[in-house]
Amino acid sequence: MNLVSDLLGGFATVLSPENLLYAAIGVTVGTFVGVLPGIGPALTIALLLPITFSLDSPTGAFIMFAGIYYGAMYGGSTTSILLNTPGESASVASAIEGHQMARRGRAKAALATAAIGSFVAGTISTIGLTLFAEPVASLAVTFRASDYFALAVLAMVSVTALVGRSLVRGLISLSLGLFIGLIGLDQLTGQARFTWDSMQLFEGIDIVIVIVGLFAVGETLHIAARLGRLPETVAPLGPTGKGWMSRRDWSRSWRPWLRGTAVGFPFGALPAGGADIPTFLSYTYEKHRSKNKAEFGKGAIEGVAGPEAANNAAFSGVLIPLLTLGIPTSATAAVMLASFQGFDIQPGPQLFENSSTLVWALIASLYIGNLMLLVLNLPLIRVWIMVLKIPRPSLYAGILVFATLGVYAVSGSVDQVLIAYGVGVLGFFMRRYEFPIAPVILGVILGPMMELQFRRALTVSNGDMSVFYTRPLTVALLALAAIAVVLPYLPRLIAGMRGRSAERFAFGEDD
Repeated sequence: MNLVSDLLGGFATVLSPENLLYAAIGVTVGTFVGVLPGIGPALTIALLLPITFSLDSPTGAFIMFAGIYYGAMYGGSTTSILLNTPGESASVASAIEGHQMARRGRAKAALATAAIGSFVAGTISTIGLTLFAEPVASLAVTFRASDYFALAVLAMVSVTALVGRSLVRGLISLSLGLFIGLIGLDQLTGQARFTWDSMQLFEGIDIVIVIVGLFAVGETLHIAARLGRLPETVAPLGPTGKGWMSRRDWSRSWRPWLRGTAVGFPFGALPAGGADIPTFLSYTYEKHRSKNKAEFGKGAIEGVAGPEAANNAAFSGVLIPLLTLGIPTSATAAVMLASFQGFDIQPGPQLFENSSTLVWALIASLYIGNLMLLVLNLPLIRVWIMVLKIPRPSLYAGILVFATLGVYAVSGSVDQVLIAYGVGVLGFFMRRYEFPIAPVILGVILGPMMELQFRRALTVSNGDMSVFYTRPLTVALLALAAIAVVLPYLPRLIAGMRGRSAERFAFGEDD
């Protein structure tokens, strides 16, 4: 009954006129910005992050963030389907089939299965978040400093190893993030590190500056550099009088919606979570088990329904380690963690006790925002198509201006704006040479926390390193981190072993 009463209290908070307005603004602005080509949820929240710090209530800010995230994911599917330009890697699987459906005149069906699948997956996964978040927080209270150190290592290493195309590039990105996180005064000794005697760096580089620089400035420069190669033609929506989904479309979509949800939520809840892996797993599974295999690559509706459901379900799953452990497992979760810290709120085991009203209002707002998206966005799809026709140079120039004003509003310093642009130029070159961005953000946020917990563990054990290999939970988490590093190489190793076995067998036959 405590769970029910807490959730009802959250709904009571969200259903006030002010917070409903925040939710409506969040889903609308999130969809608007998410529809813009090449812009995903992380960049959307990064752009709007400085504005929310001026709000009086953190509850309203986080209700708006939840709406922005859901709205940006929906808007990203619109761009992927109509323009074949995914805003983030988790939307790539949807773009494969969705754009082909649009080219065949079935854009309405593709958009509808994405929207309804997002609603179904979002609702089911939010129920999962409601049921499991508080028990996980209760378990996390038993964690010690060595466990938190190992958990931070697992989160950083696994996201770095499993998301990027190259493990080496991923680890370089992670190292860069760890370096940026170390800039400033040591939390325990007060000694200056990597400041080069600059007073501006004594407080470190604010995570908001890093996020806006990498996502807003870096992404804008990257897209501006390849404007001529981006698709300009928006796929037609189809005849005005024609319906959105046929009975056959419903029949082919509802199972992938449920399967995508079942894949996305658990993956999101893992410390190595995120939406990239479950979306591609969902796409691959639907492709192999479908009765319409010949349609894949030409516009199979299952290839849109499953990945979109997995993408949205993963978001609710990602909130579990974020809220209960303070561990972000994706770039967008890292941006949301920065927003918590901007209000002097630290997610973790004590969050459900210290800020229960905020947490349950946030969870309740996911139900409300999900419903708002379904009600608002299908009727407004022609408006979002008009947004796609905004001239690209004007669009990205506006984003740069908006990002600059946001950084200056937060810091009040021209030097911080210049630092953001320096980070943005770095982000541009990282994208150009295919270095993943998410490990940098995770390194900046988790690096100081990992260092602090490492030193605390050594302090408690009087400098005895055995604390990291005598506690079973710590050992298990570090072992999982080691497996995550090796995992990308396993298929290659297995293939090599099979090849050598075949060669030996052939050699034996020749003899």
